[in-house]
Amino acid sequence: MSARREATRILVVCAHPDDEVLGMGGTIARHSGAGDRVQVICLSEGSSAQYPDDPDRRRERTDAGRRAAELLGVEELVQLEHPDERLDTVPQLELNRAIESHIARFAPEIVYSVHGDVNSDHRAVFRSTAVATRSTPAQSVRRVLAFAIPSSIEWTPTQIASFAPTWFVDVGATIERKLEAFACYETEARPYPHPRSVEGLRAYAAFHGAAAGCELAEPFVLIRNVVRG
Repeated sequence: MSARREATRILVVCAHPDDEVLGMGGTIARHSGAGDRVQVICLSEGSSAQYPDDPDRRRERTDAGRRAAELLGVEELVQLEHPDERLDTVPQLELNRAIESHIARFAPEIVYSVHGDVNSDHRAVFRSTAVATRSTPAQSVRRVLAFAIPSSIEWTPTQIASFAPTWFVDVGATIERKLEAFACYETEARPYPHPRSVEGLRAYAAFHGAAAGCELAEPFVLIRNVVRG
């Protein structure tokens, strides 16, 4: 009898609630289905830019995130209250420390971060994740990957950032759970051919699946991988 695989601790770092589903919902479902422990941290409250001074909308967004997390098998969702679409006004040190403190508490082995694209919040989170996961002797993180957000990455000029995937995850068996989780974010869905639609998300997965030799895939950029002796 083969020994049971020990659960891997996975941390997903997002700017907004829905980043985790749009960018890597199928991969999260794969991790949780394999018995891994997945936690998600969102650094902004995710609603005030669209719905200023509307606490009901903020509660709806938070509730949607918790329902989506449950569907994907996320162990814990941490929702911070930094201002939506204004993370570039928050001192980077403050964002660094928020991520670092969660890493110190959870000790993840793999960290996924939103890629730094045309969205300034995404860029702020990517920079701070890079700081928080630097390879110090006591660092628990051995692998860092960046995921792209459909409806942001397509519109990112290469002068800002280039997303050239080097890591692909087959999500053929988990795409339906991703789409079910995305349905929790009713206010964020758009009609096709917008990338943030059911059809758009399927097309995105099919495009990257073709690049990886499978039917459906989610793409990532490998930022760092450390093999310790």
